[in-house]
Formats: sequence, C-alpha cells, structure tokens
Amino acid sequence: MENKRIIEINGIKLEVDLSTARRIDEFKIGDNVKVLEKNGSDYNVLPGVIVEFVNFKELPTMIIATFKRDYWGARLNFINFNSQTEGYEITLCCEHELKLEKNKTIDLMQQEIDKKLAEAADLQNKLDYFKKYFAKYFEQLT
Repeated sequence: MENKRIIEINGIKLEVDLSTARRIDEFKIGDNVKVLEKNGSDYNVLPGVIVEFVNFKELPTMIIATFKRDYWGARLNFINFNSQTEGYEITLCCEHELKLEKNKTIDLMQQEIDKKLAEAADLQNKLDYFKKYFAKYFEQLT
C-alpha cells in the first residue's frame, strides 16, 4: 500500500500505483476530443478539436472548439479548459468513435450564413427605402 496513492485530477479520483505505471494523456493541437458538457442534470457529449495551448504562468489553458448541431443549425463554440474549468470534462477521441458528418455540418452552417445575408439585404433595402421616401418629411421639420 505504500506505493499506492489516491489523487484527484479535475474531480476524478484515481488510485495510482507508483511502482508500476502511470497514465498520462498527451494532447496536441488538432487532436479530436470528446467534451462532456454538464448543464445541471443534463449532459451532452460534443465533438471537439484542440485549437491552442496558452501557457499562462498561473493557469495554463487549452482552447477547444466544439461543434453543436441541432434543429436550429450548427454552432461553433470555444471552451477555455484549465484546472478551474467547471461544467466540462474532456477525453481523447479516436477517429472511429465520434465522426462528424462533415458535409451536413457545412451545409447547415452555409444555410445559416445565407439566412443572415438575406436578413442583412432586407435591412439594407429598408434603409434605402427610408432614405429615399422619408427624407422629404425630415427636411420639412428642420
């Protein structure tokens, strides 16, 4: 028992036998990861990619891009993951474990871009109309 020690890493307790082997997860930029997102009693597993390591002296941080696809479209979010991060857990992901449907995600994001461009064009048309037809009204007030 003198070679075993219980340690806690980001809320996970592990019994480690120091005389045999130690598990060390190595992460690098571009690695696929699974992100467990905890919202109260709700849990979601999101696909993610490590995009950057920020080597702060006090709090080294890993920046992870996550993709969430649902009824409303596809969203890209960023998580700053470090020893003080709450509500998230990460683990390495093998390519065959969690596949993103690349084309479907791209299509959903393109649809969202097209929708926003149409909204912007509509607002521009309303502004042009206002300038053209209401300018005389405002000139009379001055």
